[in-house]
Amino acid sequence: MTRIVLFVLTNVAVLAVLTIVLKLLGLDHVMAQEGFQLGPLLAFSAVLGFGGAIISLLISKWMAKRSTGAQVIDGSEGTSQRWLVETVRKLSQKAGIGMPEVAVYEGAPNAFATGAFRNSALVAVSTGLLSSMNQEEVEAVLGHEVAHVANGDMVTMTLLQGVLNTFVIFLSRIVGTIVDRTVFRTERGIGPGYFITVIVSQIVFGLLASLIVAWFSRRREFRADRGSAEYLGAPRPMINALARLGGLEPGALPQSIKAMGINDRPGWMALFSTHPPMEQRIAALQALGK
Repeated sequence: MTRIVLFVLTNVAVLAVLTIVLKLLGLDHVMAQEGFQLGPLLAFSAVLGFGGAIISLLISKWMAKRSTGAQVIDGSEGTSQRWLVETVRKLSQKAGIGMPEVAVYEGAPNAFATGAFRNSALVAVSTGLLSSMNQEEVEAVLGHEVAHVANGDMVTMTLLQGVLNTFVIFLSRIVGTIVDRTVFRTERGIGPGYFITVIVSQIVFGLLASLIVAWFSRRREFRADRGSAEYLGAPRPMINALARLGGLEPGALPQSIKAMGINDRPGWMALFSTHPPMEQRIAALQALGK
């Protein structure tokens, strides 16, 4: 219920902020004189912006399974699978959430959690991670992913993405209209300048929005690391897991679930990285023990 209320309030807040900003700048008056319909554009932007983000969230489990080839397990497959399922069950009980689906997929070391609801999420680990870590380290990684679910990170990311999508769609069309009528001097309807400007603006604004999403994603990784340390009673297992991951090549994840993985080594485009450097994450955990 809380997340539904948050979703509604976020939508209302976005529309209110956009309306106030445009009124303060006088753009709504100018556009009204030019026949520009502000209200319908706001509604259109919000529907597209949040609609796309919500649909992505609702089908996230299905997409994750299809894109990674993850196979859901119930523990009856063998000793290792039973340990995985029981470990996730124990961590979920500590986190106060429903038992997620547990899956394993073929690939280099990585793990992720996804799903639209806290009590019916998906936690998946790769075969590469299972073969390269001891049980305590794997448990720490599982705790990290369960913490993502318990913190509602998937829903929060969706709300943030919806807000940013709304701004991108809305502002790009405002810029397109202004450029079309002031630069290209289109007097009736809209001309090719509008479409060209909208496409370019959406790319530019979209890149800026990606920076915000990546920054927020990096912040929530620290929180998930702390959650794992709390579930296991000490930060050392998570520190060891991160240290081991720091010396491995992270497994590539599909873009749609990349931000939900355990590791995404930042390169020269660190600002777009969804995960902070391992050194920073380890330092933050070490500070917990002081």
